[in-house]
Amino acid sequence: MNKYKLYAGLFCTGAIALVSGAWQAKPVKQTEPPKKRPNIIVIMADDLGFSDIGCYGGEVNTPNINYLAQNGIRYRQFYNTSRCCPTRASLLTGLYNQQAGIGKMTDAEDEPGYLGHISDNAVTLAEVLKSAGYHTAMSGKWHVSNTNGQPNAQDQMAWLNHHKDFADFSPISQYPTSRGFEKFFGTIWGVVDFYDPFSLVNGTTPIKTVPKNYYHTDAINDTAVAYIKGYAKSLKPFFLYVAENAPHWPLMAKPEDIARYKDTYKVGWQAIREARYKKMVKLGLIDPTKTKLSDRWKGDLQWENNPDKDWDAKAMAVHAAMIDRMDQGIGRIIKTLKETGQLDNTLIVFLSDNGASAENCAAYGPGFDRPNETRDGRKIVYATKKEALPGPETTYSSIGARWANVANTPYEYWKAESYEGGIHTPMIAFWPKGIVANKGGFDDHVGHVMDFMSTFVELAGAKYPKTYKGHNIPPTTGISLVPTFKGKQTTGHEDLFNEHFGARYARSGNWKLVSLSNDSTWHLYDLTQDKTEITDLKSKYPGKVHQLDSLWHAWANTHQVFPKPGK
Repeated sequence: MNKYKLYAGLFCTGAIALVSGAWQAKPVKQTEPPKKRPNIIVIMADDLGFSDIGCYGGEVNTPNINYLAQNGIRYRQFYNTSRCCPTRASLLTGLYNQQAGIGKMTDAEDEPGYLGHISDNAVTLAEVLKSAGYHTAMSGKWHVSNTNGQPNAQDQMAWLNHHKDFADFSPISQYPTSRGFEKFFGTIWGVVDFYDPFSLVNGTTPIKTVPKNYYHTDAINDTAVAYIKGYAKSLKPFFLYVAENAPHWPLMAKPEDIARYKDTYKVGWQAIREARYKKMVKLGLIDPTKTKLSDRWKGDLQWENNPDKDWDAKAMAVHAAMIDRMDQGIGRIIKTLKETGQLDNTLIVFLSDNGASAENCAAYGPGFDRPNETRDGRKIVYATKKEALPGPETTYSSIGARWANVANTPYEYWKAESYEGGIHTPMIAFWPKGIVANKGGFDDHVGHVMDFMSTFVELAGAKYPKTYKGHNIPPTTGISLVPTFKGKQTTGHEDLFNEHFGARYARSGNWKLVSLSNDSTWHLYDLTQDKTEITDLKSKYPGKVHQLDSLWHAWANTHQVFPKPGK
């Protein structure tokens, strides 16, 4: 059975089976004008490092993402909000994530900025574009609704293990189909078993069984392919949000993909990091006089002295394999757009929700969104002592801090922090018909995920509302990227801010004030000369520290930001 039939042709109640007719767009009246506005596709990777993909310096085989870059624009200064669900909230609403209701994670709290779901006082891209006559669909990771579990721990684990069914995975009013998406296939929660994901739904219907050879990255991308084939028959343009789970932990990849990288990472952290840096310089992505390679995280341990080198090399090989598989799916999306005559007038943007993750997911152990055994009863090993190799469904592991530092080359730190390694995303815009800027070039426009709202509203001829369904909607804080598509030199955001579990920054022009999640001490950097945040200038410029600190507090007081201690 081919993948199209497997993932897009099946979907009966309780099993993967979406009857292919259910995917077809409704017939349109012939009185509708032919579509001239672009289709819009957002593809967002999960926990992808800044330098993981080939066109941003990585050794991972990503020919399809590279194709988008070589025929589009690569942005050198594009930002997310440092973690999964806050970035998704900001991207979807055109607001800072606290304004959208997700200041931390998806736990429900009685604070406007910390609702744990997209607020009623925000509109989504899907809601705005649907009102402008677009078809709207999503495949992949939602993770912007309250993910409240079962009160009984035993029931929660049985639920995660697919051994019991309970209520909806979050309130239906918070599902994608209640926030403007006509169609949705994917997971409501965040972490997934890539072979048998928890919280998988079609629309609002739970999918209770998956085929034996199911792999979630394939399902996400092949569902996107099916949506495109259906919508290509319509005169209306479409908006498609493809929210990949890859390469977020647990490290799970197909053996044939892992095999391609079995020897790649045996040279160790420093060799890969240096090779990436040199490639970034050669590509023209970075200027080595202003972007120096920061020190390797805990560089006192040399690879040749690493007692876990075999395990660590395998872990990064699986990470690469997950990215490779995602790229293969993106290739099928591009191929389908070509075959259906949609490619030339489709804007595709590709980015990551945050920097690579330094988390040791094995240390978390089972609970909340992490099972302790598979559906068929095999025990899952949380390899705290690296006693089980990553890759299969029965091992939960992650790449760890040292490889995350490599994945985020040349920057320091990682996911959840406000240093560049946490917030600086690769971002590509591709649109054959609409981008007249130098194809394959770079742009220094300072952009942010909240900019997609202004960009898409302009391209769609839509209207961003002041009120929606009786609720007042704050003005979007995003800036349209459309001038950059036309090759115009634009500055972008003069000021940007962030706060997440105590990690925070204020950027004004090229000055950046930043602190870590576990240390509130401010540090000051001049990004004009020091994009990798190596030389702290707080002692030299106390007035600048005071200025940016004041800006940060003014922003926090007007954007529902109430920092709370981390969990």
